[in-house]
Amino acid sequence: MPKVSQDHLDARRQQIVDAARSRFSSHGFARTSIPDLVEASGLSVGAIYRYFKSKDQIIVAICEQATQTFPAELTAESTHDFLQHVRTMAREEDHARLVAQIYAEAAVSPSLAALVRDQLDELRTAVAALLPDREPADAERVAEAFVAICNGYTQQLAVRGDLDHAPFAEALMAVVESGRAPDHAPSPPSVRR
Repeated sequence: MPKVSQDHLDARRQQIVDAARSRFSSHGFARTSIPDLVEASGLSVGAIYRYFKSKDQIIVAICEQATQTFPAELTAESTHDFLQHVRTMAREEDHARLVAQIYAEAAVSPSLAALVRDQLDELRTAVAALLPDREPADAERVAEAFVAICNGYTQQLAVRGDLDHAPFAEALMAVVESGRAPDHAPSPPSVRR
């Protein structure tokens, strides 16, 4: 019997993750069974269990892949690209629903909660690094606000689906700009008398 290549194994694993992401987005974790994933992926039960011992492991794989889409290091130059990525992801209601479900599942799954906490810590650290001229405590507060806006917006999008994206992007940029040194921050609006 010929040996199966690593590329083939990786493609099958990704096929399962993609099918699960789609199914979880539309039906939720609790309402998705392994037979549902068999149907969605076109693979056998045995194939799914070859790559993942449980549905929870598939959820973790989806979470890990989500982190890989963020820039490895946020810089002032990459802020615009990062915000564009956030805007693009936020427009995808399936993504927003999936994130909402990941948060809900993390509330009852210690391993998933640890992964989500680590991802949020990485994002806060990256945002705080954009603010080298600020005291660490100030940069951390700005990063916390940035992450809170991202999460709140995604949660609202998951439920409502009809949010205007422009104020979200403006709020994120304002949070980052408010944390920069005064020579980088936008000028306050002039007051007419």
